[in-house]
Amino acid sequence: MNEALEFVLTFEFAALILVIVLLKSSIKFVPQNRAYVIERFGKYNKSIEAGLNFILPFIDIVAYDRSLKEQAIDVPGQSAITRDNISLTVDGVLYFRVLDPYKASYGVDDYVFAVIQLAQTTMRSEIGKMELDRTFEERDALNTNIVAAINEASAPWGVQVLRYEIKDIIPPASVMEAMERQM
Repeated sequence: MNEALEFVLTFEFAALILVIVLLKSSIKFVPQNRAYVIERFGKYNKSIEAGLNFILPFIDIVAYDRSLKEQAIDVPGQSAITRDNISLTVDGVLYFRVLDPYKASYGVDDYVFAVIQLAQTTMRSEIGKMELDRTFEERDALNTNIVAAINEASAPWGVQVLRYEIKDIIPPASVMEAMERQM
């Protein structure tokens, strides 16, 4: 009789542990300004956003955790040639955010790297349309053109560029000396 009671208690205890584990793995608390991309058997199922969410344990997994906050990324300095054939070194800061976690996860392998590369190439292209004097005077127009071009190209990635700010425009030393002499 005592052995039967121990078996029932052991079975009930094991069932209770199983239920607790199932409940714990099926409840997902998503923090504010984040989104989880859920895959079911390796295929996209849904995106869940802030708050209390339920998934099927052992079937659904959190494949990607995406921040929906605005992010600032330093765009490394690089060489660009103006329309009057003067080589400049330009660097900047890019402000963007993820609008669609599904597209940011499956539209491109690494959306941060892709946006930085796009910013660099677009900046080189926009600098190439201007003369040296105008690059210093028209930074706002340059920034606006870069943002518009990046947003057009990054829309399939679920990313929106909010701002691009040029930090430094550094002309070659010979041009700097000529500018100082002219002043």
